[in-house]
Amino acid sequence: MRAPAGRRRVLVTGATGYIAGQLLPAFRERYDLVLLDARTTDRQGRPVEGVIVADLRSTDLDALRPHFAGVDTVVHLAYYRPNGPVGAGHTYYDERVNVDMAYHVYQLSFDAGVRRVVMASSNHACDWYEHLLRARKLDMVYPDTYPLSDNYYGWAKIAYEHLGFIFACGALGRKMGVVQIRIGAPREIVAERFQGNPVGYKRDLGAYISQRDLQQLFIKSIETENIANEYGIPFQIFYGISGNTRAFWSIANARRVIGYEPEDDSEVKYADDIRRMLIEPGLGGRL
Repeated sequence: MRAPAGRRRVLVTGATGYIAGQLLPAFRERYDLVLLDARTTDRQGRPVEGVIVADLRSTDLDALRPHFAGVDTVVHLAYYRPNGPVGAGHTYYDERVNVDMAYHVYQLSFDAGVRRVVMASSNHACDWYEHLLRARKLDMVYPDTYPLSDNYYGWAKIAYEHLGFIFACGALGRKMGVVQIRIGAPREIVAERFQGNPVGYKRDLGAYISQRDLQQLFIKSIETENIANEYGIPFQIFYGISGNTRAFWSIANARRVIGYEPEDDSEVKYADDIRRMLIEPGLGGRL
């Protein structure tokens, strides 16, 4: 993708996190960046250049406002992680912190005249449907499938999305563009980790998104001029996956609205592993 002639000013929250680590190499080439996080080092303790320490959980929004001044687009990746894996055993009160943080980002962006917010949502906003997919009672989940989750992590992502619509629809005085990206599995698939777990393996094959496809999806979500839906509201939900043969979430609207053209397919990239793990043992199938 060719960088635009004029460099946008893009604010990234959670700038030392895992997703930011995949996006920043491409973002640094294209944008003037404002990087915010609660720390200045990544998970491995390595410093991330240019990060400003800021606590987006704070209700003192006036202290945060200067960071949003003159910003074209905000990419919200920040996530308050309670102890343990993402989503595992999280309570309502754990995840409410993240909902409040998302609200602060929307409100600060709105007040500063930001054109668009691109929000890291999650596939878990609709994770309740996966048992139906596995039972072959459902073939595909779409971005407009009614969001249902059976855990507080997924509930929080649904709340992000519904909050975003309020800021996009014009009810508050102007229509601020909002894109929700329901990220799938943004990591390389190590087949050996799925020994004895073909269901989990096939799920990751369907949910996979490569780094270059993740970068493309976010960049096009930032730069596509018109993201209005059929009602004229600049609000979209895109699934963050590559062009996977085993996909069970639809990316048709991302292809149509922003011209997303994923370059990778887990079926091709991991063909040798799939043959060894699924086809030879006779455990093939879509999910």
